[in-house]
Amino acid sequence: MELFRALAALAEPPGPEQVRIGAVLGLPGSPDPAQYTEVFLFQLYPYAAVHAGAEGMLGGEAQDRVAGFWRALHRTPPAEPDHLTSLLALYAALADHEDAEPDPARRLLWGRSRKALLWEHLACWVFPYLDKLGEIAPPFYAAWGEMLAAALRAEINTVGPGDTLPLHLRAAPPLPDPRDGGSEAFLQGLLAPARSGMVLVRSDLTRAARALGLGLRMGERRFALTSLLSQDSEGTLGWLAAEASAWEQRHLTREAAQAATGEIARFWAGRAGTAAALLTALRS
Repeated sequence: MELFRALAALAEPPGPEQVRIGAVLGLPGSPDPAQYTEVFLFQLYPYAAVHAGAEGMLGGEAQDRVAGFWRALHRTPPAEPDHLTSLLALYAALADHEDAEPDPARRLLWGRSRKALLWEHLACWVFPYLDKLGEIAPPFYAAWGEMLAAALRAEINTVGPGDTLPLHLRAAPPLPDPRDGGSEAFLQGLLAPARSGMVLVRSDLTRAARALGLGLRMGERRFALTSLLSQDSEGTLGWLAAEASAWEQRHLTREAAQAATGEIARFWAGRAGTAAALLTALRS
């Protein structure tokens, strides 16, 4: 479990410890503060609530659900209970308890807690997150993401998948149709990965503006997306539909490659496919 502790530390702002860990793990280069800020603070927030929650934002019901898991273990939740660093460190601690427990019944309980954490609060969102990370991150953090994905896949193969689809995903409503629920709910749903099946970051909206020949208003993603739609709604909806279709294929590829998380990948593929169909209909 030392690998998980090391990988958890690298999701924190870089310092001497992170430089040392990166060198020990053989990652290319070294962690850079500016790169860390761009990846983890401006583009891809490493929080379960952002990617698995219905709101697609920090906090909310998804974060409360993760905090409740900490309390069920008789632990005080940290200030950011759903941060990737916190979740990976907790996973390593649960595995250590399981290994050190002499009583078979209690060892079984520790093992079930470890599996629940892995399935319910990590596997449900981290693979699409790491997919996107590999697309936009510089070499050090892209290699970190590949190592983390491989470690998590190995753990899932060891402990096995959950019995049901994770609650975060079951609780996330589908992407709403703006013709029924209005544009605000639609925009929020587009930017909530568990609802749209897509992980859209700021650099994606920059790419959309460039492809469509539009001006990009700087600011939050919703503000930028609203600006693109106001300038060219048909073109922006078409671009979004193509993105959703591409994400559907990414999820299906992951399903084929990793049988243990196939149910989760199918959920994400279904959300992306539904989003693509809705966006295509709206464009028409």
